[in-house]
Amino acid sequence: MRMPHQFDVSTIVNLRDLGGIALAGNSAVRPGLLLRSGQLDRLDPMADPAVAALGIHTVVDLRTEHERRDRPDRVPDGARLIVADVLAGAFPAAVQGDQVPARIESVLGSPALAEEHLGGGKAEKLLCDSYRAFVSSQAACDAYRLLLSALAEPDCGPLLFHCTAGKDRTGWAATVILLLLGADEATAEREYLDVNPAVRAAFAPIIERFTSAGGDPQIADAILGVRPAYLAAALEEMYRAYGDVERYVRDGLGVPDDAVDRIRARYVA
Repeated sequence: MRMPHQFDVSTIVNLRDLGGIALAGNSAVRPGLLLRSGQLDRLDPMADPAVAALGIHTVVDLRTEHERRDRPDRVPDGARLIVADVLAGAFPAAVQGDQVPARIESVLGSPALAEEHLGGGKAEKLLCDSYRAFVSSQAACDAYRLLLSALAEPDCGPLLFHCTAGKDRTGWAATVILLLLGADEATAEREYLDVNPAVRAAFAPIIERFTSAGGDPQIADAILGVRPAYLAAALEEMYRAYGDVERYVRDGLGVPDDAVDRIRARYVA
């Protein structure tokens, strides 16, 4: 069974095609239609013909207003942009659990503050809290409903969804989509964890500045990596509140069954 394709491009962080991931019934995700990545502020389809060839029709931006303002998306010509802010309404000042995924650079900007707020296992706890909020917060439910609703639209075309690093908000989105299409939990977790090398490579300069200034590398790893415990926190919250992914999508996100049927018909090969 074909595995998801990691693109070797310079203008998009952590770009992956979910096509080829194994699903129930000896099926797989249809290639070329479901793409995930980090921020698109450096996207240049002319410089990356492989990206231009993808024919991206819809881009769903899961980032905050602050992130979009600082690093606005450059979307392919003719593509439609949908803003689906998972952390909408989060106060942008102090380091808090629901803000860490959106504020990577500022969180790691001061080793002393990072140690105070994130040392001693606090970073892992904050990330787990963030992942639970991906399931339980109204803003996140609204955002992921927009994403799945877009996937169900007849003119959706190849769709790319992304956040900043393409690992947390995007990682949960990919997990939900894969489970909804029929992937087992172990397969969804593998896809979630497989982004680690690309994310660490993309943010290597931030890690280097942080550790060179005396920052604890374990804090950087906790913030910039993906870990099984993070995904487990979101899954536990989903099962606790809804029982399974179908009820989460229908009752939590408000995506009707006929939309789910269209998603499965389109993206299962």
